[in-house]
Amino acid sequence: MQELTDGLRRFRREAFPPRAALFADLAARHRPGTLFIGCSDSRVVPELITQSEPGELFVVRTAGNLVPPHPAGADAVAASIEYAVGVLGVSDVVVCGHSGCGAMTALVTGDGLDRLPSVAAWLRHGAGVADEPDPGVADAPVEHRVAALVRANVATQLARLRTHPAVAEALDRQALTLHGWVYDIASGTVETYDRDADRFAALPC
Repeated sequence: MQELTDGLRRFRREAFPPRAALFADLAARHRPGTLFIGCSDSRVVPELITQSEPGELFVVRTAGNLVPPHPAGADAVAASIEYAVGVLGVSDVVVCGHSGCGAMTALVTGDGLDRLPSVAAWLRHGAGVADEPDPGVADAPVEHRVAALVRANVATQLARLRTHPAVAEALDRQALTLHGWVYDIASGTVETYDRDADRFAALPC
């Protein structure tokens, strides 16, 4: 906890003053351009990866960057999507998976889920992806199967997003664009999803 309070002091002393005008503007205005749906993993920091300033991203983080399909009942993810698209009017939505994802590893191996009933229940939103593994990696080492599942999961969650009425309506108006990313922690690189080709390709530096 001491690290956090020290960080707060550094923020007030070093980071806040140069951005004082920005924060004054943000106090009265909230118009992010992008809804970023990422994993809760502490190694994946959307603002750092995208070098975004405060106010630019509306961030939703869930274990495994999972998006429950609509209607799945009222939940924080559905409410955040509806608010970001229907009220804030974001123009882009990014679903970002990442290398070494613990949620995807759990789906591949099943390890420990019997002791974590809430986690197991949440991961049912990704179970359909794991139930249909890529035949090219079915017998591959665990890390290769996890990497393939991370990518398949991003594509699946993008499809799930389209079931949400606010998203479907904005897509119909061509007011919204969906993006799928996979972030590699070790290299800092990002792959983007091409829906037409159903494949991922590296984002040029």
